[in-house]
Amino acid sequence: MKAVRIHAFGGPEVLQVEEAARPVPAADEILVKVHASGVNPVDWVVREGGNDALRAFLTLPLTLGWDAAGVVEEVGRDVSGFQVGDAVYGVPNFPGNGSYAEYCAAKASQFARKPDSLRFIEAAGVPLAGLTAWTGLFGHGQLQAGQRVLIQGASGGVGGFAVQFAKAKGAYVIGTASAGNLGYVRQLGADEALDYRSQAVEDLVHDVDVVLEASPLRDNAARANIVRVLKPGGIFVSVNVDFPFDEAMQAALARQQATGALAPNQPRQDWLQEIAELIDAGRVQVVISRVYPLAQVADAHRESQTWHVQGKLVLEIGPGNE
Repeated sequence: MKAVRIHAFGGPEVLQVEEAARPVPAADEILVKVHASGVNPVDWVVREGGNDALRAFLTLPLTLGWDAAGVVEEVGRDVSGFQVGDAVYGVPNFPGNGSYAEYCAAKASQFARKPDSLRFIEAAGVPLAGLTAWTGLFGHGQLQAGQRVLIQGASGGVGGFAVQFAKAKGAYVIGTASAGNLGYVRQLGADEALDYRSQAVEDLVHDVDVVLEASPLRDNAARANIVRVLKPGGIFVSVNVDFPFDEAMQAALARQQATGALAPNQPRQDWLQEIAELIDAGRVQVVISRVYPLAQVADAHRESQTWHVQGKLVLEIGPGNE
């Protein structure tokens, strides 16, 4: 099978499209014939050698990609609920060989039936970013209908899903983004959209139940500043799990009688199913910024690294994107 693999850590030039052995699914896994794979920041973080949290788990050579949509090719002997031919989407095993390949094997519990209303190209843009947003909002933030949520980085892949999920669940949504993306954030359903560069968000927003940090900014001073928008008992959740809270941030949370949480992605089948239901009901849209053929994977990584992508980047790997 064709796969994008790295044999050394480095820039986009280390990405190689080559022949690799087709994986064999374990007892609790499915083998997926991959039609499309999402491109996410974690892909090029791993390509560059990972961060402190990841480095020890990375073994070369490695197939990148942790965001897949395709068709079940084989089913492990202990797997129930899937059969050959099912259209699925989900998150390959991480760390491990991923979805920049014609086939990937992954735990069945990390996949669900693809939303019926989406092509494979669109479905491939959902799992990792969607689950990251869901984990942060509902797994750690415990967001409820009628509550107020501030989503930082609301125009990005994770933030865009977070805006829509929170709105679909009945929350009042405030999103921050750069000036050029405010209209897009409103289109996604935000009740308010604020320019974080020109507006003092911490002075304009108050009585928030949950803050979701979905922006790539790693700045504990900025975190401590935004904590002021939380009401007592509020929760600050960050998806930047590689960047822990420092003492000043912990002190700011204590002063506000708030709590903080880092939210690692949870690849849960039941959450993927609920996300699919929201998509098929027309309550969540999937915005694809650009589709690249597998041979142009390096260009996809370069675009992802600009941090200026509105929506999702996707690699087209196989046919069947009807």
